Amino acid sequence: MVFSSVIFLVYFLPIFLAVYFLTPRVAKNYVLLAASIFFYAWGAPRFIFAILATTTVDFYFVKLLHNAQTEQKRKLFLVLSLCLNVGMLFYFKYCNFFIENFNDLLGSFGAKEVEWTKVILPIGISFYTFESLTYVIDVYRRVHKPLDNFMQYQLYIILFPKLIAGPIIRYHEISDQIADRSANDTVDNKLTGFFRFVIGLSKKVLIANTMAAKADEIFAIPGAELTTVTAWIGMLAYTFQIYFDFSGYSDMAIGLGKMLGFKFPENFNNPYTSQSVTEFWRRWHMTLGSWMKNYLYIPLGGNQVNNKARLYFNLWLVFLASGFWHGAAWTFIIWGIYHGLFLVIERMFLLKVFERIGKIPSTLITFVIVAIGWVFFRADTTAQALEFTGKLFSFDLPAESYYLDTEFKFYFMLAVLFSFFASFKMGQRIQDRIYFSNYTTEGYGAATVLFCILFTLSLAAITSSGFNPFIYFRF
Repeated sequence: MVFSSVIFLVYFLPIFLAVYFLTPRVAKNYVLLAASIFFYAWGAPRFIFAILATTTVDFYFVKLLHNAQTEQKRKLFLVLSLCLNVGMLFYFKYCNFFIENFNDLLGSFGAKEVEWTKVILPIGISFYTFESLTYVIDVYRRVHKPLDNFMQYQLYIILFPKLIAGPIIRYHEISDQIADRSANDTVDNKLTGFFRFVIGLSKKVLIANTMAAKADEIFAIPGAELTTVTAWIGMLAYTFQIYFDFSGYSDMAIGLGKMLGFKFPENFNNPYTSQSVTEFWRRWHMTLGSWMKNYLYIPLGGNQVNNKARLYFNLWLVFLASGFWHGAAWTFIIWGIYHGLFLVIERMFLLKVFERIGKIPSTLITFVIVAIGWVFFRADTTAQALEFTGKLFSFDLPAESYYLDTEFKFYFMLAVLFSFFASFKMGQRIQDRIYFSNYTTEGYGAATVLFCILFTLSLAAITSSGFNPFIYFRF
């Protein structure tokens, strides 16, 4: 089940909210946990048992770690918990990748390939594995004590608003809210949470899906038939698709959480307005960036290293890991290396160049760098990505222009507008007012009408079209 589906919007969400709001406060977590289990089991009934089993074992490993009397025992239970979580992630997400590459190697020597039944990837495993890791590592670091309540730990891991697409939330950021959300359980938060959910739904359904249809169409064209114009349209369509899809899901998660009394961290901050790749990664998928910084970059030494070579290696390694985290394919690995390379180049000299040329040129150059990287993220194979990228700069201009329908042109202009809207102070103020300000009574009335219209348009778009891709299946 996904947020942008009829089953979720028409059946699951209204029924759940009605039951949840009518339930006494002491029992709300039980309703929320049951709904979260049902939500995940709807689309992956076999894998819900794996999640429940691993969270059960992990809960007691962490308890034993906390109560251990010696550092040796603490490290033992830390390693056991890490092996459980990383082992699950490796088996489900990466086994196919390594077996396929090993078979390719064997085939090159004429040897018999290893027989292997492909493993199906559970939805959201990367997200809830990272949250499990934050819990055990933070307990080991004594950032917080382990939970005494097993149900609250399971709720933290499989809370349905954030389960399948983030944001990635560290336990200490949400622990108090799991125990008591009364401070945030207000009518204002319910309304503004609904507004935020509808913003995300509209971004996903109206803009991202329209961009996705065009991106799928162009990326399916054989390389020999691609032209430079077509390749640029396809690249830009996917560039806007992934942003409005991913940020849309984050908006929906944050909005749902707010309706339930949670305060989730922001996950996107107008990344395409960035004036460098370094800044882009401070604005894109911010909770993943924070995770990589706290649990990989800093343990490697971060900025506190003896020489620049080690600093550059740390940056490169973190983004190599980030690419591999996103997907078990060489295209994702190359995408991570690509971003790591630009981060190193920026540290060496490019940031000074961006400062000299000014805001608009540096923003446009950064946007093109990021967009080219998305080609590797979207392509099915490395060969396709390289061929597609080559077409971007082949200057193969056709006599006839590529046909673009009115609907695509309209939503493409909206995508451009909303991607760069906050580049200007007025746009930033308007966005902050919509997202974060308190509304007046009249403002609530006008916003309610507007967002009900947007919700209706989004629902109509879903029901009238069978095209509603869920890109996180690849992650």
